[in-house]
Amino acid sequence: MTWLITGGAGYIGAHVAHAMAEAGERVVVLDEMSSGVPGRLPAAIPVVRGSIADRELVDRTLAEHAVTGVVHLAAKKQVGESVERPLHYYRENVHGLTLLLEAVVAAGVKRFLFSSSAAVYGVPDAELIGETAPTAPINPYGETKLAGEWLVRAAGRAHGMATACLRYFNVAGAARPELADTGVFNIIPMFFDRITRGEAPRIFGADYPTPDGTCVRDYIHVADVADAHLAVARRLAGQDGPGDLTVNIGRGEGVSVRELAALVAEVTGATAEPVVEARRPGDAAKAVASVELITKELGWTASYGVREMVESAWEGWCLRHPGARPAR
Repeated sequence: MTWLITGGAGYIGAHVAHAMAEAGERVVVLDEMSSGVPGRLPAAIPVVRGSIADRELVDRTLAEHAVTGVVHLAAKKQVGESVERPLHYYRENVHGLTLLLEAVVAAGVKRFLFSSSAAVYGVPDAELIGETAPTAPINPYGETKLAGEWLVRAAGRAHGMATACLRYFNVAGAARPELADTGVFNIIPMFFDRITRGEAPRIFGADYPTPDGTCVRDYIHVADVADAHLAVARRLAGQDGPGDLTVNIGRGEGVSVRELAALVAEVTGATAEPVVEARRPGDAAKAVASVELITKELGWTASYGVREMVESAWEGWCLRHPGARPAR
């Protein structure tokens, strides 16, 4: 098997590329580098710079590298931006995926793994969210991920592809400092950013129906996410004919925002108490994955805890912000 990883120079994509290559899989990366970092990838992994919307480039890449499977991670992924620019998100995430699938079908590729999101569930009303829970996304980003799942499954059924959709929960941490998230859009980097600037971390809403009033989330180490991709890719490689596997990628354990803030303070040495601000629209009180299905199907479970996520993320943050205090 040779796997094409779209978006493979991004935060999650680079972890997936490293994990698969280190496990002996042949991989090639396609990334336009709008948010990717070429230095995240070793020289041994071929990198093609360009967009999934460039049909000629995709056709050539699939042929030249004799690609037999695709791991599709390239996408726009900021919820707030998706609300402001829905047409852009549908063009990039849905139209781009359509063009990629057309090229994949034309090339006779029979394995396709799609990076989806827990955002497809919207605001769930469940202690643990299983894969059969209603899908009712509340923002254009989540809508594009759900539409992407529909496209992937439909193409698989029509063209004899084995497909998989992986619904990530809250991804955090780093397998090594140089692979850490460079954005400040997720909660842990947002905490780090405020701490580094000498400001108090912010908590959005403390009046939710949860034990301490703050939102509860399922955090999953990015190294575990990468390992899950490897396990699913190998499942697809051994599968003959069409069929879809849709699974949650999480730990199945909830952590409140206030608990996370306390752990961040412990790891970084920060002393400022978090400030509570107004709720953000659309935030669910609780969103924790049921991980029974992936355990049943693949025998896969997460290996890392939340402290390891925070410590590894802080090491990566300190690498890029020399003035920050090193992890303890």
